[in-house]
Amino acid sequence: METAGTLARPDGIVLAYEDTGGDGPVVVLTHGFTLTLRSWDPTVAPLVEAGYRVVTWDVRGHGWTAGPDDPAPYTLDAVIGDLAALIDHVTDRPVVLGGLSFGGMLAMAAWADPSFRRRVRALVLADTGPGFRNAEARDAWNRTAHEQADALATRGAATFLEGDLGPTQPGAEAHLGLERHRSLRSLELAMRGFLTQHDARMMDTLDTIDVPTLIVVGEDDTPFLRACDVMAGKIAGSQLVRIPAAGHLANLDNPAAFDAALGGFLRGMA
Repeated sequence: METAGTLARPDGIVLAYEDTGGDGPVVVLTHGFTLTLRSWDPTVAPLVEAGYRVVTWDVRGHGWTAGPDDPAPYTLDAVIGDLAALIDHVTDRPVVLGGLSFGGMLAMAAWADPSFRRRVRALVLADTGPGFRNAEARDAWNRTAHEQADALATRGAATFLEGDLGPTQPGAEAHLGLERHRSLRSLELAMRGFLTQHDARMMDTLDTIDVPTLIVVGEDDTPFLRACDVMAGKIAGSQLVRIPAAGHLANLDNPAAFDAALGGFLRGMA
């Protein structure tokens, strides 16, 4: 069973989500930046077949969760609030919370808020990193984010498949769901607003994570290999799996290996 739903937020943003599966344990998955919930489709099917209920969603500014032409609503705290509201909307039980790239960063940023943690049964952090404690490194990241936003503003959707924004294996682009983007202006504002980083909350919270955690990274995702090693070293009891023949979109580049790692982790929690 699949349900496409919406959830209105107090600031006028309307979240778009899909809820697939039956009454099994709930897995909530957040996509990477510039992607949409469609990027999880190859992962959702095997999870549902294994008995899980899977919720995917378009982060504000992405896909069908378009927003106003105003920078104000595009903050990380607002997105954390969206995630909390979505979880509370779909279930009253703790969920397995997963995310790829920005989605993983969001999961860690949400965990940094102690009031959020009651919602989380386990974490899945894919092709992601905990940000930076060093201000100069954050500034460099933020400059890159603004450069990408400038490129999006001037070149439009063509930027999606350029450089680090694009898939690493032929055919993966068919699963990104880029056609869902209703407003490239909203996406640009999101990029300037909450892809940028302004504190070390994710890095500082790693040693407080006390739920089962799976860290997954494509073995060819060079920029994030070290970050995933750092996370594995700081999150007690975490599991680190490197996915062969995969880059920054490990679930799309090598779905079989990604699904095997995720499935094994979830079965181990049972």
